[in-house]
Amino acid sequence: MTGPPGLVAACPAKINLSLRVVGRRPDGFHELDTVFQTIDLWDHLELRPGTDLRLRCNDASVPIDGRNLVLRAAELVRDRADRPCGGATIDLCKSIPAQAGLGGGSSDAAGALRLFAEYWDVHLSDTDIVDLACRLGADVPFFLTGGTARGTGRGDQIVSLRPAGPLPIVLGLAPFGVSTAEAFGALGAELTLDSNGVRFRPVFAHKWQEDNDFSLLTNDFERVVFPRWPELARFRDALLVSGARHAMLSGSGSTVYGVFADPQQAKRAARDLEARHAGWRVVATRAIDASAHVVRQARR
Repeated sequence: MTGPPGLVAACPAKINLSLRVVGRRPDGFHELDTVFQTIDLWDHLELRPGTDLRLRCNDASVPIDGRNLVLRAAELVRDRADRPCGGATIDLCKSIPAQAGLGGGSSDAAGALRLFAEYWDVHLSDTDIVDLACRLGADVPFFLTGGTARGTGRGDQIVSLRPAGPLPIVLGLAPFGVSTAEAFGALGAELTLDSNGVRFRPVFAHKWQEDNDFSLLTNDFERVVFPRWPELARFRDALLVSGARHAMLSGSGSTVYGVFADPQQAKRAARDLEARHAGWRVVATRAIDASAHVVRQARR
């Protein structure tokens, strides 16, 4: 990257410690009850003044036109300004893969809301910025809060929970993506059946923190994603064999993660799993209590 230093937004990934799809909403969306957790894996948005709004990205698979939530976030902030706003060039440096269940696009959108509000000096109250985040996507409001939090409604009604602490985590990043729309479609077909026992009821998965009872953590997408992509189920099993206390799909996939007892065990497991699973990217990381936020100056 060249040019004078600018503002940077740091945008973390997330996993779902628990994810229940508990019914259909009158607006056509699914009713969710989930526990989000930010992790130490980051995208970065770097902004420099320009003549118009322009987005660049180091990942050629990511759209850089109006489909990208970063540009849509910029437009929403600009609409709230009380004076003309200048242009900007935004470099999106991605480390969070797309279609992986890690929320990279949503985190980038939350970071962009904060970034452009600061760049254009647009005052947004907490209520204002959450409203804009909800317009961008169901997961976006969580990244304004980060840490450990429960999401209900579409997943956009966020309540912070006691921080999980620096849980050692191993991510298995599959060499393919899983379409969120396809996963919801498959699961939605099951939700129409009376015999599968799905009912709208409170989910108490957040209580796992009281005694680290990982048996309370479940992901409803596993029952439709694993049969279609059995490689994901096999990697989940490999994590457990490697010593994970708990292993599960994140979001609708395609990332599978395991929670380990200590960082060294997690690092050893990650090295071994990557050596035995060709094409997979395996990352040892940890839970963090952080949200998408602005750093004053760009990295040099």
